[in-house]
Amino acid sequence: MSDETLDQTLQRVFGFAAFRPHQRQIIQQLCEGESAFVLMPTGGGKSLCYQLPALRRAGVGIVISPLISLMKDQVDALRANGVPAAYYNSSLPPDEARQVLSQLHNGELELLYIAPERLMREDFMERLEQVGIALIAIDEAHCVSQWGHDFRPEYAQLGMLAERFPDIPRIALTATADPQTRKDILRVLKLERAACHVTGFDRPNIRYSVLEKHNPFSQLTRFLSHHDGESGIIYALSRKRVERLTAQLHEKGYRVAAYHAGLSAEQRHWVQEQFLRDEIEIVVATVAFGMGIDKPDVRFVVHYDLPKNIESYYQETGRAGRDGLPAEALLLFGTQDMVLVRQLVENGDNPERVRIELHKLNTMIALAESVTCRRQVLLNYFGEQIEGGCGNCDLCLDPPETFDATEDARKALSCVYRVGQGFGMRHVIDVLRGADNERIRRFGHDRLSTYGIGSDRNDIEWSSLIRQLIHHGYLLQDIERYSVLRLTEAARPVLRGEKSLQFALPRTREKSKRKTPKGAGEIGAYDEALFERLRTLRKSLADEAGVPPYVVFGDKSLMLMARDKPTESEQFLQISGVGQAKLERYGDDFMNTIAEHRVMAENSASQ
Repeated sequence: MSDETLDQTLQRVFGFAAFRPHQRQIIQQLCEGESAFVLMPTGGGKSLCYQLPALRRAGVGIVISPLISLMKDQVDALRANGVPAAYYNSSLPPDEARQVLSQLHNGELELLYIAPERLMREDFMERLEQVGIALIAIDEAHCVSQWGHDFRPEYAQLGMLAERFPDIPRIALTATADPQTRKDILRVLKLERAACHVTGFDRPNIRYSVLEKHNPFSQLTRFLSHHDGESGIIYALSRKRVERLTAQLHEKGYRVAAYHAGLSAEQRHWVQEQFLRDEIEIVVATVAFGMGIDKPDVRFVVHYDLPKNIESYYQETGRAGRDGLPAEALLLFGTQDMVLVRQLVENGDNPERVRIELHKLNTMIALAESVTCRRQVLLNYFGEQIEGGCGNCDLCLDPPETFDATEDARKALSCVYRVGQGFGMRHVIDVLRGADNERIRRFGHDRLSTYGIGSDRNDIEWSSLIRQLIHHGYLLQDIERYSVLRLTEAARPVLRGEKSLQFALPRTREKSKRKTPKGAGEIGAYDEALFERLRTLRKSLADEAGVPPYVVFGDKSLMLMARDKPTESEQFLQISGVGQAKLERYGDDFMNTIAEHRVMAENSASQ
């Protein structure tokens, strides 16, 4: 055990002046040889909970991770902080793999990252028994649960580590687990007696917004216009849509690339590296992308299509704003998405799994349809409550307007009945609006009493109203019959005039942006011109070292430099994210740039 205090190690190695909530307690328990379970939001500081104890305890910290890319990112960041770390996985050439094993046996590593399938091989387990182990960390621990959203069979074997290494402290960590999944993690990993730390799921720096889909590409480009030059991820449901969106955005001049499972491993690796190194601004992807992304300065995540469950939505939106600075999560939500995803779920061959996934989908739909604070609905799903609105979602910042929808609802329900409850939403709207097309004439629907009675409302208004009639149970979309609309029993009192309805007006575009300055509030005003100079310097140094820019310094550190303008070593060490190793490696370059900028600013002011 080192003679320095935990706070001194935190400052010297990682450059942080204070621990975040729960970190100190978790780290102390591991240092004392106790095991722990940690549920902490993305960006909440999970990695430090095992990295710092591994430095303090004798032996090497073994970190089990499901993703090769995440291992590399974390090892790069640790090495930049002067920590001897390595990863051992299938991506390593034979010579490098032998070198890592040599470092392991010679006691030269503080941390070793490894995939579960390689760890559980008998020959590797025997190797571990010959070296000193400081601790075993199981990252993305929700992968052990078959009822979680990302079950991985190889994770289920990790429970045997408790028997194989009974005296070694273990820590299981996740950012996404409902109460059932948490119980599963503790049971499978044999951590029932471990201390449990549930720090909460809230990510207050992320603004959650939902828009009803209408001309979604225009809605997307309008949103992107407020994020010029920033890093972001756009999720879409299918490979085909990913490719089409990528091509459309490329034509608009965005630095963008596609990512999905249909690409070769080399292509996917290239996209990821280009994104991490800020050569690409936007990645358009299926859910195949992101779990291994440790990029802290992603400023937005867009869901172009509806996610299957809240866990996926939470995890994917959580890739924004990991540095704690303001970020946005936009979901474009349409009825057809809901129908398509439900069909995909119902095609499963495990009835119990289908039942659970349908329940999860319904909760995701409820979040999208909510007329109360989004964050309340999201956190409530994970068993966490907040009082009042969050003040940082679309519904808190711009509460929905409501209107008396009774008469329009009667028109829509009557029209569904008049067309024989045998047509979908598009056709019903065409009849209501009095459209003149071949299909309407062929079925004689231009002679119905409901033909044209809704011509005073546009497509968007009728789509929204019918969707709300579906969501509130007055209409049913028959998935087995091509999503035709049918009346439910609940529609009778509305049609008879016995019940009135209040619905929300459709929201298809956000109000003019209340653009939050990067780092506002917590950091305060800083010299933006200097910040851009420091970003340019960071990119140059990162390219030279072959690492992503954030490995050199995060945006928050650069903002603080641009605010405080340190030109002496002691001042530079006071910047969050600057440890001893980074001071020695990068300090002169950054302080010289700050000094040059000061001189230029003074000369300009004196002229």
